[in-house]
Amino acid sequence: MHHNQPMTEENHRGVSMFPHLLRPLDLGFTTLPNRVLMGSMHTGLEDKARDYPKLAAYFARRAEGGAGLMVTGGITPNIRGWLSPFSGFLKYRFQVKRHKIVTSAVHAAGGKICMQILHAGRYGYHPFSVAPSAIQSPITPFKPKALTAGGVGKQIQDYVNTALLAQEAGYDGVEIMGSEGYLINEFLVTRTNKRHDDWGGSFEKRVRFALEITQRVREAVGKEFIIIFRLSMLDLVHQGSTWEETVDLGRQLQALGVTLINTGIGWHESRVPTIATLVPRAAFAWVTARMKATLDVPLIATNRINDPAVAESILAQGQADMVSMARPFLADPDFVKKARAGQPQRINTCIACNQACLDHVFKKQRATCLVNPLACYETEYVFKPAENPQKIAVVGAGPAGMSAAKTLAERGHQVTLFESSDALGGQFKLAAQIPGKAEFDNTIRYFQEEMQRHGVTIRLNTQATAGMLREFDQVVLATGVKPRVPPIPGINHPKVIVYNELIAGHRTAGDKVAIIGAGGIGFDVAELLSESNPAVYENPDAFCREWGIDTQVQTPGGLTEAKHAPSPREIWLLQRKTSKPGKTLGKTTGWIHRLSLRKRGVKTLSGVSYQKIDDAGLHLLKDEKPLLLPVDNVIVCAGQESVRDLLDELPANLPVHVIGGADKAGELDAKRAIRQGTLLGLRLDGSAGD
Repeated sequence: MHHNQPMTEENHRGVSMFPHLLRPLDLGFTTLPNRVLMGSMHTGLEDKARDYPKLAAYFARRAEGGAGLMVTGGITPNIRGWLSPFSGFLKYRFQVKRHKIVTSAVHAAGGKICMQILHAGRYGYHPFSVAPSAIQSPITPFKPKALTAGGVGKQIQDYVNTALLAQEAGYDGVEIMGSEGYLINEFLVTRTNKRHDDWGGSFEKRVRFALEITQRVREAVGKEFIIIFRLSMLDLVHQGSTWEETVDLGRQLQALGVTLINTGIGWHESRVPTIATLVPRAAFAWVTARMKATLDVPLIATNRINDPAVAESILAQGQADMVSMARPFLADPDFVKKARAGQPQRINTCIACNQACLDHVFKKQRATCLVNPLACYETEYVFKPAENPQKIAVVGAGPAGMSAAKTLAERGHQVTLFESSDALGGQFKLAAQIPGKAEFDNTIRYFQEEMQRHGVTIRLNTQATAGMLREFDQVVLATGVKPRVPPIPGINHPKVIVYNELIAGHRTAGDKVAIIGAGGIGFDVAELLSESNPAVYENPDAFCREWGIDTQVQTPGGLTEAKHAPSPREIWLLQRKTSKPGKTLGKTTGWIHRLSLRKRGVKTLSGVSYQKIDDAGLHLLKDEKPLLLPVDNVIVCAGQESVRDLLDELPANLPVHVIGGADKAGELDAKRAIRQGTLLGLRLDGSAGD
């Protein structure tokens, strides 16, 4: 389909911008149309047979968007390998049928897809888990059973069986998951493999499991079937693989005939961030480049590659032969198509927030995407042009307002967007000022680009009034939130700064600061005020030094001493609740923020009550005892209130839809705001039904 498009002028522009990215890759028995791998991601749709039509639509949509090769979320070879009870596995012939739905849809859309075979090992979230040795992981509540020698042989046999069934189901290949701390990775290192038989002890015995699986899978599926091996090139845990061992294993895999080697970075239990938004773009490309110097098989670079220019430079410098992007394809299924058309500015960039993808999967919810709520809902949220286009006013250009305006205009409505400030973005514009959240600017850029493309009239510096809105057929109220200011005696003291004034740069904080409120914004403000080395968010070397990643890989696992720059200010982060500060932060990113603030010396106090603010500072009660913090400034991060004053002034016969923070303040929730804006945009029409 899209691979055989004639060379239009637009496509020519894309190829001249990204020549390495869009160059085909010849694998001998088949050719990939470009150098982009859509990496494996669990969506939650893999686990039930009835969800496979949805999974098929999700992958077909990304094949249409031009991904060169895609990999499914992990499918386990048996029940012991389950990630959690009843997660997707492929062991029996009757299960092939559901997978054929996926492969047929992908092939009809002109794409290629591999199935990832993943055995969770000791990361299995259930009591039947098995591992090389009976050592419990720090992130699961179950202790695995140590495999017997016969049990090891059985697991290998199950891998081979699953690969054959995947081939029968029409997949173009398999990815053998050998990284991230799952079963194969557990055999490789002394940290988790304490065996004294043929499968543990010396390096030769520890790698035998990985090599036997690969060799027997290749023999079973024949030569003309893609085998990707995902090799843990940097474990980022103590007692991990040495660099020499990893290179040696890579060479042996190459000799066994793997088609591609994908890069794995960090075990799930590692205390080093590897994919969160504070990780610089392409922060780990150096690892793949290092391996490339020693191997001939094509290598795939991975982690925080979310932009075609970044991908192009990795390939142009010869650091890798392909780039893997997983979350960027949730954010924009047309990533490659837009790059090929020479329109990278139209890409809905992944901001690496993890809030709707990984955080959902950990809570057993279906994955989707904060910036693209249609991801994984392709069959349910369907785009149809408006039957009866109308004049619609959207008031407020935060995430909710922008997503509503874009979607409505795309469907053919005539949309005017009113924004009282001088810029688009609302709370997202503030978020982008926080160190390590610069990616958030890309979402604003994307919406701005699309709104202009679809003819939205944008009126900045305009406070919408009831009078202005009377001429419209419908009104979308996305007026957002304002900070909640708690009634503490002395709250109007000059020392007090409300968070939005501080983040926007209208006020600056002194050397000693107390932050009232330890939710998401309190943490953001603490991050902003304690940061003394902004290079860590841009520069991979600075990032590696800060988090203790040994770029020479002289230690097994690649860890060295972390060097967190101390905070330039004395900071107290306070909350009334007695629970652990930061408890409400995202499941997959909260630990990073808690850890980095602790390393910078930020002090947290829970269970306090605020007495008053005066020239001496902030007066508290902690455990019934008075406490004075002699601070220069008190920053208020005590939540938000909805702004919806306009609602009462609008005429009763004008249809009004309230979305985003104006609907519900709560914790700032961009995921809900963008989803509400998008779904309202898909639904609104001028027909009587609305």
